[in-house]
Amino acid sequence: MRTFDYIRLAGQTWDMDILNLVAKIHEYKGRQDLYIRQKPVELERLVEIAKIQSTEASNKIEGIVTTSTRMKQLFEEKTTPRNREEDEIMGYRDVLNTIHESNEYIPIRPSYILQLHRDLLKRAGFSYGGSFKSVQNYINETKPDGTVVTRFTPIAPYDTPDAVERLCTAYEQAIASEKVDSLILIPVFICDFLCIHPFNDGNGRMSRLLTLLLLYKNGYSVGKYISIERQIEKTKDRYYDVLETSDIGWHEGKNDPTPFIRYMLTVILACYTRFEERVGIIAGKGNTSNAYDIVKKYAEEKVGKFTGAEVVAHCPSIGRSSTLAALKKLVDEGSIIRYGSGRSTYYVKTDRQ
Repeated sequence: MRTFDYIRLAGQTWDMDILNLVAKIHEYKGRQDLYIRQKPVELERLVEIAKIQSTEASNKIEGIVTTSTRMKQLFEEKTTPRNREEDEIMGYRDVLNTIHESNEYIPIRPSYILQLHRDLLKRAGFSYGGSFKSVQNYINETKPDGTVVTRFTPIAPYDTPDAVERLCTAYEQAIASEKVDSLILIPVFICDFLCIHPFNDGNGRMSRLLTLLLLYKNGYSVGKYISIERQIEKTKDRYYDVLETSDIGWHEGKNDPTPFIRYMLTVILACYTRFEERVGIIAGKGNTSNAYDIVKKYAEEKVGKFTGAEVVAHCPSIGRSSTLAALKKLVDEGSIIRYGSGRSTYYVKTDRQ
């Protein structure tokens, strides 16, 4: 049976281009929080655009489509799904929202993956949503002449629950060890997940949702503002090619995931590049969140108590006096509560936040 040992990746030698990609993404990650703190209100406009693009692109890869007009109406809840394809599209949106809003509370465990899969297919009414596959599935390729060729045979149904359990355990152990860069680990996990192909349907969509989740959990939140799924859909042919190459010898533990790692790093870097381009466009239009908006955004996302000094440190685009004035306004309007006095002062957001 296929085994998973991700800590061994720490001792592997990587090509220079992969190391360069990792280094560049680390640089972008180092700047992302600064941009988000400086322009929280403007960047929120990118979130809804990214959600629509992600939902549309990930489903399109699987041949599940609707018109752009219908997609917008569905997201704005101005209409209801009128067929199974639109039900599946909205199911993707539901899980995407869950990941955006609650990623820190979703551990990488089989039970949670099953719950996400259940929600993905719930609207369409598929009985196998939230369950591992019950029949053998195959990854097939349709030739130009119409003939179908089996490209890869995933793990058998009876081995699937145990395989997913071991896959998740190996990931958690590698993350806890802090010996393997998460940018290397995430593509390897996703490649193995796709080789297991644990569900009767929805494996591709789940793999892309899990990619977003894993990036979020490791501090890479670019997928909130720029659609990772759209970047994959734009390079779909290469996506399938690198997966096919990375699958060779998988059952024997002899496959090389390097092509898929390289591809996913390129996708992530492209998204970060696009993110900074969008930030530049926003800045070019002269849009700057005022001090109140920035401090309010920080307070809304803060769990537990915080001090004025912490707000000043995390909101470097505004001055100390403007920060304190914004905190006073938030206290006056009841958005946050002030405790203590002088240097012992701290704040807590109210339950209505």
